[in-house]
Amino acid sequence: MKQFDSTFSFYNLAYFKLHFLLDTVFQVPPVFDYSYYGLVIHEIREMQIMNMGNYAHGNQPVQHMICLYNYAGEPWKTQYHIREVMNKLYTSLPDGYCGDEDNGQTSAWYVLSALGFYPVTPATDEYVFGSPLFRKATISFENGNELLINAPENSAENIYVQAIKLNGRITGRNYIRHDELLNGGKLVFDMGSQPDYKRGTGEDAYPFSMSRRPRK
Repeated sequence: MKQFDSTFSFYNLAYFKLHFLLDTVFQVPPVFDYSYYGLVIHEIREMQIMNMGNYAHGNQPVQHMICLYNYAGEPWKTQYHIREVMNKLYTSLPDGYCGDEDNGQTSAWYVLSALGFYPVTPATDEYVFGSPLFRKATISFENGNELLINAPENSAENIYVQAIKLNGRITGRNYIRHDELLNGGKLVFDMGSQPDYKRGTGEDAYPFSMSRRPRK
């Protein structure tokens, strides 16, 4: 009888539970309890009409949640939901923000996500990859360096990341580090209309988490 590997089983079960729980947020009906407020506030109503299950982007503490698929081996779901939020919940009209702006958080989420990454855990130096909105963007840093972000095949249909190159070298990670951004250069996203079910699925691709095994 093969020896039971409890460590392997624990971590794989944890990742399975994580992406399963993340999925349920978008799958359950938009039910709510407004007893705390005494009335249906606008964030709740927006959640109802956007047809995104129980995901309420107007509630700022949940805005990092979509990126957590990168920690569970299913980064293509992050890419899909990020583009859904940017397309459905933001416009250039006076009422173009869902929920409240809250000191710039709702805007910051959009700007960073549109560039293709987001700081899920600001206490680390990692920005988790999503799905860039633009074909080309340039970031100019105070140190004089520039980062050119290219996604030449990007479109409303090509929302899924097929490959990522940093300064000519392919990276299989689901994140980029702060110092790598500051060094400047070229960050290239190869985009497609279908999910890549292999890229970013191994543990070595996951961003830092206190609940996973330390990196070697």
